[in-house]
Amino acid sequence: MTKIKIAENGPILIEVNKAIIHKAGIVEEIPRKLIAHCRCGQSSNKPFCDGSHKSCGFSGELVEIEIQ
Repeated sequence: MTKIKIAENGPILIEVNKAIIHKAGIVEEIPRKLIAHCRCGQSSNKPFCDGSHKSCGFSGELVEIEIQ
């Protein structure tokens, strides 16, 4: 199952409970992995969130999506 949460005034959070198949065919099980993507545009680690939304005054709504 994959959950996508667009945090209120924060990043896009993607929670993965699956396996990744790498280019070489290696399967990597991921019991729970949380990935945070920048939504404010101020991160110095784009596309990942570095917490810059807290100090730049970013405002955004909460949205939650569950994919099975």
